[in-house]
Amino acid sequence: MKKHIVCFGDSNTHGYCAATGGRFDETQRWCCLLQEKLGNGFLLIEEGLSGRTTCFTDPIHEGLNGLDYIYPCLMSHEPVDLLVIMLGTNDTKERFGSSAECIALGMKRLVAKAIATTDCWSGGQANILIVSPQNIDERYLDSDVGGTMGRGCAAKSAGLAREYAKIAELMGCHFMDADVAITAPVNDIDYMHLTMEGHRQLADALAEKIKEILK
Repeated sequence: MKKHIVCFGDSNTHGYCAATGGRFDETQRWCCLLQEKLGNGFLLIEEGLSGRTTCFTDPIHEGLNGLDYIYPCLMSHEPVDLLVIMLGTNDTKERFGSSAECIALGMKRLVAKAIATTDCWSGGQANILIVSPQNIDERYLDSDVGGTMGRGCAAKSAGLAREYAKIAELMGCHFMDADVAITAPVNDIDYMHLTMEGHRQLADALAEKIKEILK
């Protein structure tokens, strides 16, 4: 049986393209590129939803709380050999009123629920890779999304890698900082979504990381 890898994230996992307002295609999204790099022995499952948070319920849009969906998601795709979580960008929104430290506690809560979903894990052992997302550029505030994102998002985003690394160590998870792996800048439209080159670089870095984890 192929090794099942669930990629659980937000719009940057879904493949949102800021230039078109649509979605990057299957030759451009990092999940699809990662599938190609890992080969036929793996099944990559895209579970990206625009606006998704770690554990915060959005008062404006429904269904975006990752904590509410992680159980059915994992059970739908069992047996799961690896869960890759890349969330946190949406958690920085001003309306959630959370610091980088609090967002990391949201990640901890999400990871704990994933670990507790014991029936989904291949071999009965949870295996989770936490990925801190590429940082939001401070110029987002002057873009069309600045008003809805609110103030302080860039600063909180920049603190996520440090806090997520602590959570990964505490919870026995693997960790990767996408802001280090991706050298391409975020797009120059909303300053928070990956470019096509960013997707490629993320896929390259994750392929190497996952080969180490699942060797």
